[in-house]
Amino acid sequence: MAPRPCLRWPDKRLRMPAAPVPEITDQTRALWDEMIAVMEAMPGVGLAATQLGEMQALAVVDASTARGQAVRMANPEILHASVQLRPHEEASPCLPGVSAMIERPRAVTVRFLNLAGDVEERDFVGLWATSVQHQIDHLQGRMYFDRLSKVKRDMLLRRARKIG
Repeated sequence: MAPRPCLRWPDKRLRMPAAPVPEITDQTRALWDEMIAVMEAMPGVGLAATQLGEMQALAVVDASTARGQAVRMANPEILHASVQLRPHEEASPCLPGVSAMIERPRAVTVRFLNLAGDVEERDFVGLWATSVQHQIDHLQGRMYFDRLSKVKRDMLLRRARKIG
């Protein structure tokens, strides 16, 4: 079965914040598995449930070189972000064919519910940190290009319209 397609910008759901997940259920685990399959098929380093039209605060991140190391997160929140920034070229399957250089904190400490339903705090650095922050933005109804200046954002969206 082909992976579910991601929503395409400007779908209104991409601007809606996700609902908190009260507990980890078999349905939650199944959705995480589906999200990992979609992420691997892109291939990408993260995916938020809202990108699939599921308005739940769920994300998966796998920035490992070997793959198969996906971290499943429910209700992720950043507790601490480093002062040092790290630039990285970011993109989204919701707006295919374009990308932009975004600066985000190089390291973050995140609290979330894990696969077992336990509260976990974990430090993420480098590409892992970038991806986690990108997914949390999606869960809050924001896109990576919202972090650009108006001029750069408008240019990126114009280019995306030409491609799409």
